[in-house]
Amino acid sequence: MGVVAIDEARQMAQEANLDLVEVAPNADPPVCRIMDFGKFMYDRMKKEREARKAQVKIEVKEIRLRPKTTEHHRGFKVRDARRWLENGMKVKVRVHFRGREIAYPEIALNDLKEIAEELSDIAEVEQAPNMEGRSMLMILAPSKKVSKKN
Repeated sequence: MGVVAIDEARQMAQEANLDLVEVAPNADPPVCRIMDFGKFMYDRMKKEREARKAQVKIEVKEIRLRPKTTEHHRGFKVRDARRWLENGMKVKVRVHFRGREIAYPEIALNDLKEIAEELSDIAEVEQAPNMEGRSMLMILAPSKKVSKKN
């Protein structure tokens, strides 16, 4: 339509039985559109709902260990982590320290590195091992190769 006076634009919208909607108020001059506002809002809500349905929620599972956890017990935990990673979930591996165990963080660091190495065929380290309070934490995410298979 081009640049039109406000009164004239309102008159045009009223004749068409539609609404005059300001689309870009910061433009110079402000941009308005003649449309059915109720239908516009309904379509926008519908698109947002569809977008929420299509959104993929990535679950984060957690494995909790201690520095004194045995190789055998850690094997069970790693097997669970492998299953979760194959299903496309992220895995948080936490080594929790009690008492004076915190004086030897290198034990936990070695454990976390071994776990990352065992799962390196299907996972990659998203967050490297770091201390968080009284625990050391590492996050593993499924590698791109595995997610393509699913």
